[in-house]
Amino acid sequence: MEQGTMYKGDDSASVIETSGARPVDGVPALNDGGAVCGDALEQAWLRVKRRLRVELGEDVFTSWFGRLELDGLSAGVARLSVPTRFLKSWIESHYADRVLAHFKAECPDVARVAFGVRGAAARDASLATRVADAGPRSAVPAAPVRDHAGAAAADAAPRPRAGAGDADLSGNPLDVRLTFDSFAVGRSNALAHAAAERIARHEGGTPLYNPLYLHAGVGLGKTHLMQAVAHEAQKRGKRVIYLTADRFMYGFVAALKAQTALAFKEKLRGIDLLVIDDVQFLQGKSIQQEFGHTINALIDAGRQIVVAADRPPSELEALDERVRSRLAGGLVVEMSPLDDELRSKILAARIAAVKSVHPSFEVPPPVVAYVARSITTNGRDLDGAVNRLLAHATLTGSALTMETAEAAIRDLVRTREPKRVKIEDIQKLVASRYNVSRADILSERRTAAVVKPRQIAMYLSKVLTLRSLPEIGRRFGGRDHTTVLHAVRKIEKTIGEDNALNEEIELLKRMLQE
Repeated sequence: MEQGTMYKGDDSASVIETSGARPVDGVPALNDGGAVCGDALEQAWLRVKRRLRVELGEDVFTSWFGRLELDGLSAGVARLSVPTRFLKSWIESHYADRVLAHFKAECPDVARVAFGVRGAAARDASLATRVADAGPRSAVPAAPVRDHAGAAAADAAPRPRAGAGDADLSGNPLDVRLTFDSFAVGRSNALAHAAAERIARHEGGTPLYNPLYLHAGVGLGKTHLMQAVAHEAQKRGKRVIYLTADRFMYGFVAALKAQTALAFKEKLRGIDLLVIDDVQFLQGKSIQQEFGHTINALIDAGRQIVVAADRPPSELEALDERVRSRLAGGLVVEMSPLDDELRSKILAARIAAVKSVHPSFEVPPPVVAYVARSITTNGRDLDGAVNRLLAHATLTGSALTMETAEAAIRDLVRTREPKRVKIEDIQKLVASRYNVSRADILSERRTAAVVKPRQIAMYLSKVLTLRSLPEIGRRFGGRDHTTVLHAVRKIEKTIGEDNALNEEIELLKRMLQE
């Protein structure tokens, strides 16, 4: 945290304030005029998120800010909320000053930023619930978080029944709307849907596709499918628990502090179906080891596991190698971006849902087609488009036209995101380009023929990936982060003086991103 930042308030909502707005390196001002907020608060918040996305990169933004919502502005305090305490704590510890700086740049009315946990009181109460030895569990709705195809999704799961003396292990409450019936199926997610449905309705003794591993980008339906599995299995009397990765970590750490870790492990391994969402967020060696032991114990006992993440197991570099291997040993299914047909189906369903509440809400077919064609990212953006169209129709009282629709969803129409580049691909391409082997680049050799391509590969890893300097060093034969920093600075200096090398590196960038 930079100097001048401090925390105030209780555990459920902390306030961060600074003496003044600070510019953020590399992010141009989106509102240089500093116009006062008011009715435009929501637009200012959208620009703040855009600033954060530009500064931090798509992966970091999606991981930590995808579920951050603006609740309102009161007396100069912008109140933001997230669904879990883990997210709240992480954002406060690592990004609070940046959020405030961007907010002040866009809205001078904002003097402070307060972070809270949506439904914090309900979750505190749920800590008292315990996993029962047997019997179905009841679903409890929670504060919604946008996920698949515009469906409102909670970080949620079956709530275990209380049992005296049991370990403190309660799942995230389920959103009753996220079922198989409400899931829109298309070519991009048909296999994932079929596998999830088969597992949820399987009555045999031997688990199917164990573990089932689903991976997809933001807003493509992972959470919806995960909760649908939990709902369906619950209805069939199975002992089910749904946990987000941060809830698993919170429960395990809490059990260690309370000296109930053994009971925590026993209860977690005594269920029929374990559903773990956002496994890419698992952190800490001991927590990852416990997660691996849990997976092994459940699979060996013939229990079903369903896991979701934002990338395949092989790309979860921060996860223990044995855990990655175990996850990859089941059925790994990618949920692809939404195709045109599926986007249209989702959009029609969202408009119909809004129309049931606002009967006068009419969206002409050409507008529906335009929105479905223009917004190609994910279901959450389709939700945002419907909300903007509804706001225009209800606040202005005028009919929706193509012109008004274009203006309403302009901020949601994005260019195609660049390909995610892996360090391994960089090493292979650079090695091939300079007639050395990848093993040479990772070795301790210090000849000029090896050092130059090694430094170029390190430089490209820094500018084309989100990996930290220590992580890049580990991927280059266990080198120190200072070695990587030296290589990056050396290449930066050289390309400023050597046009030929500059052109060569630009060519490598294009080859890696195409």
